[in-house]
Amino acid sequence: MDNPILTPIHVLKARQLQAVNLICLLLTFIIQRRPTNTKLVKLPTRKVILERIVVREELMCNLLNGGQCRDLIRMSENAFMRLCDILKGEGGLRPMQRMSIDEHVARFFHIVGNDLRTRLTSWMYGRSRSTTSKCFHKVLRAIISIESHYIQQPKGAIDGTHVCVHVPNTHAPRYRGRKGYPTINVLVVCTFDLKFTYVLTGLEGIASHSRIIKNVFTREDKLLIPSGRYCLVDAGLPHTSKLMAPYRGVRYHLKEYSMRAPHNSKELFNLCHVSLHNTIERAFGVLKRMFPIIQSTTEPFYSCETQSAIFFACCILHNFLLDEDRDINLEDEVMQEILNGPQDQEHRNSTEIDEGSSIAEQLTNSIANETWNHYKTLKTHFSQWYDLFRGISLSGFYWNSSTQLIEAEEEV
Repeated sequence: MDNPILTPIHVLKARQLQAVNLICLLLTFIIQRRPTNTKLVKLPTRKVILERIVVREELMCNLLNGGQCRDLIRMSENAFMRLCDILKGEGGLRPMQRMSIDEHVARFFHIVGNDLRTRLTSWMYGRSRSTTSKCFHKVLRAIISIESHYIQQPKGAIDGTHVCVHVPNTHAPRYRGRKGYPTINVLVVCTFDLKFTYVLTGLEGIASHSRIIKNVFTREDKLLIPSGRYCLVDAGLPHTSKLMAPYRGVRYHLKEYSMRAPHNSKELFNLCHVSLHNTIERAFGVLKRMFPIIQSTTEPFYSCETQSAIFFACCILHNFLLDEDRDINLEDEVMQEILNGPQDQEHRNSTEIDEGSSIAEQLTNSIANETWNHYKTLKTHFSQWYDLFRGISLSGFYWNSSTQLIEAEEEV
C-alpha cells in the first residue's frame, strides 16, 4: 500500500500536538518537584475525639472533687463555681459548642495561676492552641467586664511595681528601666484589708514617679481622693496635700524599730506610717504568689497590652477571693517574708517635692506631734500599771493575784 501524502498542513498540526504534549510533561514535572508550604491537616479520628473528651471530663472531675482545687487554680471548689456563675451572669461569658464555662475558667486559671504556656495547656486538655488562646481571651474580657463590682475607690495606700512584658525590639528602650529588661509600670491603691481600689497599668518602665502621679490625677479615669482624706505613699513619691509620705532621712522600716523604740515624733510617725503602708506590700505579695504569671521575670508570651490586661484581671480576682475564699495562711506567709526580707533602700534617697508640700508638711508635723503626745501619755500610764502588777508601785496599791483584785495597803 502506498504511503499517504503529507501536506504542509498535516505536518504543522503534528508539530503543534507534539509541542503541547511536551509542555504538559514539563508542567507535570515542575508541579511534582516543587516544594509546597501547605501543611496537610490530619483530622483526628472519632476514636481520638472520644478519648480527648474522656480526658477533659476526668480533669474537671479531679479538679472539682479531688481536693486539690486550691493547689491547682488558687481557690476552693465553691469559690470556683461562684466565679463561673458571676462570669456567666454578669461577665457575658458563654460556653462554646463543645466547651463548658467551667472548662473555660479552669484553663484560664491553669495559665495565670501556674504561669503555663498555651501549648502545655492545650496538650493537657486535648485542644488546639488556637482554641486555647481564644478561650483565654474570652475569660480575660469577661473578668475585666466585672471591674465595677470589685474595684472601687476609697482611701488607702499607694505603691507601684514592675511587670515584665514582651515588646518589639524597636520599642524596648522605652520599657527597659531599672530592672534591666522590658517592663510596664503599675500603680495601685490598696485599702488596709488588702483590697485593690485603683489600678493603673501600661506606662513604660522608664516612666518617672512624677509622670506617673501626674497621669493618675489627670487621666479620664483618674484617681479620686475625697476632701479631708489622704493616701499613704512611700518616700519615692511626692509629698502633696493628697499624698502623705514619711519623713525622709528618718528610719522607716519595721525591722529598724524591732530592737529600738521611736525616740521622737518623727520616728513615731514613720513607724505608724510604715505599719499602715506595709499593707500594700502584703497585697502585692499575695497577688504575685497567687498569680505567678505577673511575677515571672522571663519574657512573657503575650503582648504588652495583653499582659497589662492580665495584671488588671488578676487584681479583680484578688478582690473577689478576699470576699469569697480568703487564704489567711498565705497572707501570714507573705507578712513573714516582708518582715524577714531585706530592707528596700531604693526610695529613701528620693528628693521629689511637690509645689504644695509646705501645707502637707504642716499637716504631717501636726499629726506627728499629736501622736507623740498620746504615745508619751500611754507610755507613762503603762509604766505605772506595769509597776503595780509587779508589786513595786509606790502608790500604795498592789495587785493581789489570789483574789485577782487591785487592793490598797493599810496606810492608804
